[in-house]
Amino acid sequence: MTNGRTRSGSILLIFFLVIAGRAVNADSAQKLTTLTVAYSAISYDQLPAWIAKETGLFTKNGLDVQLVYFTGGTTAAMALVSGDIAISQNAGPEIVNAHLAGSDPVFVAGGTVTLDWWLMGRPEIKSPAQLKGGSVAISRFGSVSDFVARFALQRIGLTADKDVAVVQVGTNTDRFVAMASKRVEGAVFNPPTSFIGQKNGFTVLADVASLGLAFQHTGAVTTRKFIRENADAVSKYVKAHVEAIHRLKTDRETGLKVALRYFGKIRDQESMEKAYDRYIRDSQLPRKQYPTLEGLKTVLTTLGEKDPRARALKPEDLVDLRFIKELDQNGIIDALYAR
Repeated sequence: MTNGRTRSGSILLIFFLVIAGRAVNADSAQKLTTLTVAYSAISYDQLPAWIAKETGLFTKNGLDVQLVYFTGGTTAAMALVSGDIAISQNAGPEIVNAHLAGSDPVFVAGGTVTLDWWLMGRPEIKSPAQLKGGSVAISRFGSVSDFVARFALQRIGLTADKDVAVVQVGTNTDRFVAMASKRVEGAVFNPPTSFIGQKNGFTVLADVASLGLAFQHTGAVTTRKFIRENADAVSKYVKAHVEAIHRLKTDRETGLKVALRYFGKIRDQESMEKAYDRYIRDSQLPRKQYPTLEGLKTVLTTLGEKDPRARALKPEDLVDLRFIKELDQNGIIDALYAR
């Protein structure tokens, strides 16, 4: 009889433990903060968000993140400032343009802090002079690809919209197809598409990467309004972002696997690996993810040549450093790399 009571008691205890465990798990799930986050290109610059999602770093930091793909950074920035999304992966020119339109987006983490782009021509175009009278493909006006195209054309002695037409075509893949089908004479690409283009005979007309230009490329952006109302969620996001950078730098196999999943059709393993190794360099993707004020100055100076309002903005108007500064000052970033 005693054994029966003991057995019944044990079963009852196990039952309560299982129920309690489920309640704890349910409670944990309820505590996750849901965020909708935009990424605006199929490129390595978007990897921090992808890797944080795919390796569970968002969940680890108390976030349930839904990633949404927008074709072009300008579109993603519009969704951000309209409140449709909480955070976006955007570059400097798109955020400056949003500010000039009366919105309040700010970088909370730097992401990529230089340019790694080439202006390329079709195989038969061997010199910049042969681009004159032709067209160069970008993604969207106001995007980083638009900035790069105009900057690169200026560097090789050509004037955008006068000597060369700048046309909206779409993604890296769309621009590649436009080049291959001879619908445009040139286009701007970043890795790995630039390397794949080189393999297909495209000519490098301007290597913007070789200039080592400080430039606020794709980083984590939100709005000041969202920060006021959801500072804790932004803090968690920036921490997950920093941990994702660490993962990319220390786990190449997983980083490449995630990249291939999002790139989809590209299967040039050599170009993918070469691009990955360039992307994770500290000069391009710093461990301490401060937005680059010098890089934002580059953006403002260039855009200010056409729009005087850009000259009135300061780099500090476009950033909120509190979250990355807290991680740095508390030694959390250093501790990641000391392991």
